[in-house]
Amino acid sequence: MIDIVNLTKQYDNFKALDNINLKIDRGEFVSIVGPSGAGKSTLVKLLICEEKPTSGKILIADRNIAKLEPQELPYYRRKVGVVFQDFKLLQQKTVYENVAFALEVCEAPQAEIVDKVPKILDLVGMLKRKDNCPNELSGGEKQRVSIARALIHSPKILIADEPTGNLDPVNAWEIIDLLSRINKQGTIVLLATHNKQIVDRLKKRVILLKDGKMISDRIKGGYVI
Repeated sequence: MIDIVNLTKQYDNFKALDNINLKIDRGEFVSIVGPSGAGKSTLVKLLICEEKPTSGKILIADRNIAKLEPQELPYYRRKVGVVFQDFKLLQQKTVYENVAFALEVCEAPQAEIVDKVPKILDLVGMLKRKDNCPNELSGGEKQRVSIARALIHSPKILIADEPTGNLDPVNAWEIIDLLSRINKQGTIVLLATHNKQIVDRLKKRVILLKDGKMISDRIKGGYVI
């Protein structure tokens, strides 16, 4: 499903990623770990086409996304859900409206919005809070809404970039449990994190980056920097 080949990203004289080779199959849950500056966020930016690689390929379903034309990007991004550390919710909109907006910008029919949004909110446990605004939610609740918005297009891949970074331990584990349940439904989950405790407890595949290089690829278990 994802095949990264000889991927390098360079900024002037600094290599944020250096010749990364990585394959991820359908249904995998993969943690991408490493210290600050390791290249995790750069890899996320390349996967969502926020930036282009200096060299190498990123093949998603055998298509090199680095070669996508600008008009193709919105369609691609609807197939890849993204969850960020800072939630990125629209403060003036309710929970329901935040998730519905992701469909509205794609000009989805109103009937589809009415059908899909409650189902997704129910999946993430936020249906009862659908009329609340972000300032009325806890950090964990905001992240659940962010995940619901990322899932509204039924993506094949869900990228979570430090999704627990602003959460207390209880809420963090609830979000990780939610991501695990989503993964069990067949969605590839890529978790970029620096939280070793979470990675150790997950016992899933772990990719360790350091100084832009891929240091190790472990099938199960934690990591050592």
